[in-house]
Amino acid sequence: MKILVTGVSGLIGSNLVEALQKEGHSVRATYRTKLKNKYSGVELIKGDLLDFNFCREITKDVDVIFHCAANTSGAHVMSSTPLVHVTPNVVMNSQLMEASYEAKVKKFIFMSSSVVYPYTAEKPNHEDEFTFGDIYEKYFAVGWMKRYTEKLCEMYSKVLSPSMQCIVLRPANIYGPNDKFDNRSHVLPATIMKVVNKQSPIEVWGDGKDIRDFIHIDDFVRACIMVMNKVDNYDIFNIGSGIGKSVNDILFNCMELEGYDTDITYNSDKPSMIPIRLLDISKAKDKLGFETKISLKEGLRKTIEWYKKKYEK
Repeated sequence: MKILVTGVSGLIGSNLVEALQKEGHSVRATYRTKLKNKYSGVELIKGDLLDFNFCREITKDVDVIFHCAANTSGAHVMSSTPLVHVTPNVVMNSQLMEASYEAKVKKFIFMSSSVVYPYTAEKPNHEDEFTFGDIYEKYFAVGWMKRYTEKLCEMYSKVLSPSMQCIVLRPANIYGPNDKFDNRSHVLPATIMKVVNKQSPIEVWGDGKDIRDFIHIDDFVRACIMVMNKVDNYDIFNIGSGIGKSVNDILFNCMELEGYDTDITYNSDKPSMIPIRLLDISKAKDKLGFETKISLKEGLRKTIEWYKKKYEK
């Protein structure tokens, strides 16, 4: 099959392209600015998804699209200037889906987010809890952006005729090689940097008790390929481990793996986000046969090794 992956420079896109190549697919991939890896055998196209003509160009003669590209931000940006994050995503998602529909793409797989779930919902969140309440305050804008795009997926799949089948994936917190390790990093890579670089004392935003569902990128990519091969109609899947771990759990595991011991300070002035984000993964298990294979400690070990090899001098 001819497969388009948007956002090849990101965590999901970069790892997904490599996995699809190993499966023997013909892969086209997009990037917007710089691309460090060259991905031999992949048709690489530079451009901006905010340009509708570019969207039309890249969707020609494509069977399946994995839409991984997104304008991403950390806790501070989403809590202070959310439209910087939201507006370009709404435009690019809408344009890419319309171009895909015009090009008669058979299957469109959208990377959504667990932030679509209302903060009042029972934990772990099941796929059906999408509209049962308001989104957590600090994620309000990005959560509604994702909800809007999910509804577009439903429209193209169920309302328009002929239809374009769309599948929505709501990932847990993905981590692993090619993640962002800089001042915009989310909690897990930020923690790895603090431990590997021997920050002392180590500062934790909030109280460290926020619960997250973490999934290694290799497991997530495997789930993506399962969805592509097994799902032919509109559907939504949570993809995660189904196991909740606190920020403190991540920190203590990293310190143990590195053999590093130091003082820890908790900064309540820094933005903490949703207290609990945990996914019910029973649907993915039942319909796809998906379960994670990489434990948190093993995933952290692999990610730390990759980080040290790439960034340490």
